Amino acid sequence: EIREQFGPEVALLVDGVTKLGRLNYSSDKLDTQAENLRKMFLAMAKDIRVILIKLADRLHNMRTLQYMRPEKQKEKARETREIYAPIAQRLGISKIKVELDDLSLKYLEPEVYYDLVEKVSLKKGERQAFIDDIVRNVEVHVSKAGIHAEIYGRAKHLFSIYKKMVNQGKSIDQIYDLFAVRIIVDTVRDCYGALGVIHEMYKPVPGRFKDYIAMPKENMYQSLHTTLIGPGGTPFEIQIRTFDMHRVAEYGIAAHWKYKEASDGKKVSSQQQEEEKLTWLRQILEWQQESDNKEFLSLLKSDLNLFNDSVYCFTPSGDVKTLPNGSTPIDFAYSIHSAVGNNMVGARVNGKLVTIDYQIQNGDRIEIITSQNSKGPSADWLKIVRSTQAKNKINQWFKHERKEDNIVRGKELLSSFCKAKGLNLPELLKPEYIESVTRKYGFKDWESVLAAIGHGGLKEGQIVNKLQECRDKDHARSITDEDILNHAGRGERQKVTRSRTGIIVRGMEDVSVRLSKCCSPVPGDEIVGFITRGRGVTVHRKDCVNVTGLPEEERARLIDVEWSRSALKDGGEGGKLYYAEIRIFAHNRTGLLVDITKIFTERHIDVRSVSSRMSKSGTVTISYEFQVPGRDALGDLVGKIRQV
Repeated sequence: EIREQFGPEVALLVDGVTKLGRLNYSSDKLDTQAENLRKMFLAMAKDIRVILIKLADRLHNMRTLQYMRPEKQKEKARETREIYAPIAQRLGISKIKVELDDLSLKYLEPEVYYDLVEKVSLKKGERQAFIDDIVRNVEVHVSKAGIHAEIYGRAKHLFSIYKKMVNQGKSIDQIYDLFAVRIIVDTVRDCYGALGVIHEMYKPVPGRFKDYIAMPKENMYQSLHTTLIGPGGTPFEIQIRTFDMHRVAEYGIAAHWKYKEASDGKKVSSQQQEEEKLTWLRQILEWQQESDNKEFLSLLKSDLNLFNDSVYCFTPSGDVKTLPNGSTPIDFAYSIHSAVGNNMVGARVNGKLVTIDYQIQNGDRIEIITSQNSKGPSADWLKIVRSTQAKNKINQWFKHERKEDNIVRGKELLSSFCKAKGLNLPELLKPEYIESVTRKYGFKDWESVLAAIGHGGLKEGQIVNKLQECRDKDHARSITDEDILNHAGRGERQKVTRSRTGIIVRGMEDVSVRLSKCCSPVPGDEIVGFITRGRGVTVHRKDCVNVTGLPEEERARLIDVEWSRSALKDGGEGGKLYYAEIRIFAHNRTGLLVDITKIFTERHIDVRSVSSRMSKSGTVTISYEFQVPGRDALGDLVGKIRQV
């Protein structure tokens, strides 16, 4: 429909940012998240506008996150910090990245966020006066030097301060560059001219000058950064860049994409920079083909980790390589080519031989020594390397070189596990079960699954459990799907299922019955049954949102169920207990939690979990999960808590 109305280009963009439909009702969140990300990266490779739309969408989501449930807020904020903010950084879109960072911090660590807001604003007036004074002085001296410049002060964003506190183990009082001065000039020559003027005015802090113009960051960010000692011995930071550099720093690849075509449609030179900026995307697409869902997510989050700093080093020919802080010559070798890493036998740094676990420093010139007689990487290298790229390439070498051995080992591990659990392995290895497991974990064939088990990428118990799930679903389907619906429709009341949960299902026999966790019904509640696909009957309260919100075509699966007489008596069948959850909202005071918990103790109610949190207004929310014999006991408990 979109293709017909708006054309194939818009349809491609919409499809790229649309999450996949429900893959499978049994899919776990990790698999769903991985599959959605795989789809998005593949769409990005076809058209970079996909990720620009997705980032704008995520920014809107984060701005309106206060209307979501607390657990959903944390889930979205964590995904934003781990995936979307780093992608914005990789694409150089600092305008979006900065806001995503701060909003993620606000919901993931609200205490830290509000503490930072409070402490930063405490001396805001004093700091602003200091920066305004610096700006006025700099404007005068830069103007005298004949350099046209736009100069202003800006506050560092909160996540940037938090990141420095975490990485450097400092308190906010020890972070001195909370404010920075930015100088924007016309040409690169003016950047260095302004730097000279600034260094004449103020004393620079040794080791705190960074030239990102000569050595741009991976996302093509360019600027001069220098930290100086201001009046009264207070340090501050100055950034110097051209107007073009500023546009790229703010909007990243979006700026390139917007300006890359001239009025006549011809490409201009920024396309080359855009290609360099997307090399990491090609790397991610390689991982997609070589990794299962869990490994792919792990590699992606590790590579996009916002807390990683970088080091800059040189090849013998003078090319700059950017690597994670703490990288070794092995990381450097694999950043050049996998063949260089696999055949590496040693390294020279600045002309001197070093050990392979040497930590690369900024400005090091590194030469890798290779040999055709090399037996390949050692398993110990995985403990030494820091870059995700190197880890992935070493793992791929082991998978490829030792595949046959890994397959044999994988078979042995599966067989041993099944023997220990008393399971019949041949019964689990039906072609349709194997195909389902292979597809779930993203492998091409069963041998690849066995090899993954052999080298430790997958656990044998994990695979056996999935095979058992397939078998159980297959076995249960004959009882639970069409047959049950047909039996229920015929009104065959002579058949009855009495389950251990205290539920009577009339009109059918030998069917699995379980209480739903979404509404946790207890004896006395009005209930209804729902015939699931492959898992028997689940019992819900009639007012459960999952029942009231059922689409019309699914309502045919609802059937009548009732509590047994013994279940309706407190204590249920054989003292059966039922899970329940309550949420209490109250004004906080000392001893409140003790008073409420005492009520549970007096009634001999087993509390399974308790959690509490307090808002800034002093309102506290306390959640209890516990077991009760029935509705009367639950009503009595709630009534007593209201009196506290």
